[in-house]
Amino acid sequence: MTKFSDLKLSPKVLKAIDEAGYESPTPIQAGAIPPALEGRDVLGIAQTGTGKTASFTLPMISALARGRARARMPRSLVLCPTRELAAQVAENFDVYAKHVKLTKALLIGGVSFKEQDQAIDRGVDVLIATPGRLLDHFERGKLLLTGVQIMVVDEADRMLDMGFIPDIEKIFSLTPFTRQTLFFSATMAPEIERITNTFLSNPERIEVARQATTSETITQELCMFKASRRDRAASEKRKLLRALIDREGEACTNAIIFCNRKTDVDITAKSLKKYGYNAAAIHGDLDQSKRMEVLDGFRAGTLQFLCASDVAARGLDIPNVSHVFNYDVPGHAEDYVHRIGRTGRAGRLGKAIMICEPRDDKNLDAVERLIEKEVPRIDNPLAKGKAEKPAKEGAADKSTGKAQTEDKPRRSRGRKSDSAKPEKVNADTATNTVEQKDAPVAQDKKPSRDKSSRDEKPARNRGRGGGRRDQSPVGMGDHMPDFIAKSFDERRTG
Repeated sequence: MTKFSDLKLSPKVLKAIDEAGYESPTPIQAGAIPPALEGRDVLGIAQTGTGKTASFTLPMISALARGRARARMPRSLVLCPTRELAAQVAENFDVYAKHVKLTKALLIGGVSFKEQDQAIDRGVDVLIATPGRLLDHFERGKLLLTGVQIMVVDEADRMLDMGFIPDIEKIFSLTPFTRQTLFFSATMAPEIERITNTFLSNPERIEVARQATTSETITQELCMFKASRRDRAASEKRKLLRALIDREGEACTNAIIFCNRKTDVDITAKSLKKYGYNAAAIHGDLDQSKRMEVLDGFRAGTLQFLCASDVAARGLDIPNVSHVFNYDVPGHAEDYVHRIGRTGRAGRLGKAIMICEPRDDKNLDAVERLIEKEVPRIDNPLAKGKAEKPAKEGAADKSTGKAQTEDKPRRSRGRKSDSAKPEKVNADTATNTVEQKDAPVAQDKKPSRDKSSRDEKPARNRGRGGGRRDQSPVGMGDHMPDFIAKSFDERRTG
């Protein structure tokens, strides 16, 4: 087995590696370090989490150990797509260069220009920067790139996704033609291939794994989700996320939850905190100080769940991340490789679970085509409860008597049925007519006037129950109370 001592690194670098607890290099390190020490251009292709950072940091330190930096003219340049990745490279540099007197500067957004200018003015051996902030310093006249001996582009495919390729081409044109160039990436898009053909001179190509493969130490799962109603989709999806977290139990010591949009990152983090989960959000709109505070808490273990956008998919070298949850299927298939690469690092076991809605089918197909295998499906942990719910509701209805209510005939809101009491109504009417002929008529009741009023205006007595014009009203019969007759008299006399 190859050891770091076999790679011809400087004794001081080997001492720092030994103190860090490393003995054997990873495949990408064993393949990239020897040609880099020889001064050749290197094109390294490896999945995330395989040690690409040390692949260029260690030979850089060994090569720069001899020499002296000049003001505003860095001797080496490392370009990173995100602030987090740049800060991670700077931390690795501090670990491996602690026995070598080399200076460094970190140029990233969200930090004062003044402090960065002061570091550049003193002279730096290693300049670690994001493309945008580097060009800002150059255009202000604070930086010269004519002294760059080694140039590193880390996560080149992410540079392409974030639109940094024009900036990268401009930076290349500002550096000497004789520089040594080291390119590292997890995937190689055609545009990246074009740049490597343009700016790299006969590079040593090291491809330790098939492009866009996922680590074998990561268990991948996919949970299909379909909302009951469109307006409930967001809340039900967050409920499913909590159910998936609870399903993992104590095995989920910490996790990164990736969302496609920054708004979803904030909403998901707030929802988890509302339900008692120790969670926080990180994305590009946060201040750099806040982002570093959240990351430090996650590394220290005081924060268990980190809700992140793709800005955190690169450069988060946190070895003990047990789980990665893809709250959304990524829009770019390559991002899936980088997201789940936050777990299962350095040979450790990890688990990645993704939630997929029907609208994500195309993105899911792209992911599975890229990794050349199907992501195993798992049952929705909420589906069992939904299946049992109708049966429980039926039992509840039966116990409360609702089922009996449904058996009763519905009350008609229109006309009453003519066949309900036709014979009884006619019999009552006939009986009352005979009784009125035999009985004396009271003067105050005045039935003849009341009868004539009904005969003249039959439509007024139909109401809701009047089904026929020639049928007497049901209920009162031919008898009318005194107060109604009295009101008629007053209306007629008035």
